Amino acid sequence: MQELKPIKEGKVREIYDNGDSLIMVATDRISCFDVILHNEVTSKGAVLTQMSKFWFDLTKDIVPNHMISVDTKDMPEFFQQKKFEGKTMMCRKLHMLPIECIVRGYITGSGWASYKKDGTVCGIRLPEGLKESDKLPEPIYTPSTKAEIGDHDENISFEQSIDHLEKYFPGKGREYAELLRDSTIALYKKCAEYALAKGIIIADTKFEFGLDEEGNLVIGDEMLTPDSSRFWPAKGYEPGHGQPSFDKQFARDWLTSHPGNDWTLPQEIVDKTIAKYLEAYEMITGKKLEA
Repeated sequence: MQELKPIKEGKVREIYDNGDSLIMVATDRISCFDVILHNEVTSKGAVLTQMSKFWFDLTKDIVPNHMISVDTKDMPEFFQQKKFEGKTMMCRKLHMLPIECIVRGYITGSGWASYKKDGTVCGIRLPEGLKESDKLPEPIYTPSTKAEIGDHDENISFEQSIDHLEKYFPGKGREYAELLRDSTIALYKKCAEYALAKGIIIADTKFEFGLDEEGNLVIGDEMLTPDSSRFWPAKGYEPGHGQPSFDKQFARDWLTSHPGNDWTLPQEIVDKTIAKYLEAYEMITGKKLEA
């Protein structure tokens, strides 16, 4: 069996070239504050891959996606090992667009901090009197640039996103910016409504898009996972303060309260973290994660 090496390795994902397609592996690594922790969180990669598959299937009528298969039998022999099972996706190659497409349906996190300061989020003026975690009258689109490794993404206005895209696609900046905005909002509205019926609030999320060989917009990367989104339980939701979430908050909280740690979590915190990921997956999909 030929040993394959990734052509790109991120904090969580490894990407392999498969000729006319790519193979994306969501590892069980976990990162907090842009640092990869020493722990691995068993099944985390499978949650990310299988949840993305679920959303890709649900939304393909709105925007096509890059997924070809999550069955390793469709992939080279190297990926037919147990360690790749469930966490590997074969994808179409795309020309990725240099914008992170962020949509916010509720006011929280950095958006809440900005609103308290001057009543705006990423330059968008919001109604007065909002409380932390309030649902916004309408979802807002707040794009950012994609940072190089080691840098931070920069929030930009919609108008700035036109200029940014124009640098890469002369004459097409406004067309692509509007397409990204409208697709992002449409995807969020459908998925947020679906998730709410299953007991989960999607407070915010981010999407990444690319162009296929014919120039069509296609959604790539991951979609609506606990790594790329803020999921809250609908039960007990109450504006006016922060909400519990289905993500790595247990890990972040432990690291924050133990300064000077060596980026290794106690097993109890690892177990609580994956339990939250699995709970979100099961609530949204209605089924247990297949081993």
